[in-house]
Amino acid sequence: MQSSKSSNEDQKFGIRKLEMSDKSKGFLELLQQLSVCGSLSDKLFEERFHEISSYGDDHLICVIEDDFLGKIIATGSVFIEKKFLRNCGTVGHIEDVVVDSSARSMKLGKKIIEFLTDHARSKGCYKVILDCKDENIAFYEKCGYKQNGIQMAKYFI
Repeated sequence: MQSSKSSNEDQKFGIRKLEMSDKSKGFLELLQQLSVCGSLSDKLFEERFHEISSYGDDHLICVIEDDFLGKIIATGSVFIEKKFLRNCGTVGHIEDVVVDSSARSMKLGKKIIEFLTDHARSKGCYKVILDCKDENIAFYEKCGYKQNGIQMAKYFI
């Protein structure tokens, strides 16, 4: 019986790549729960969507949609950095992970992180890195990540 519930949850909260139609399903509003996003015109959204899509598997944005509500409730992205280090190795950078405030504690964040980490591994990355706030360290540790160094930033806007 437990496995039936689990498969129903997986079906209800399937993970997939971002689609153009996700703008109308609350994708930008979800990102607003993470940081400043602003309201993008359909044209600007479409242009950025096509630009990111042109990178193929080197820049992946995934989403989880609540099929019953027709609403995007979780997202995250990973981009692949090509390096000279490690014999021209690659590194995955996880960014913009957010779960809708109404859907937290459902393990959707973990599902996003696992999906993005698996993608980076499948692309041959020798490591995956991410930045997070202090209050999120425990979550990422549960996902198998370890603290390593200190992040520095310089904002221009």
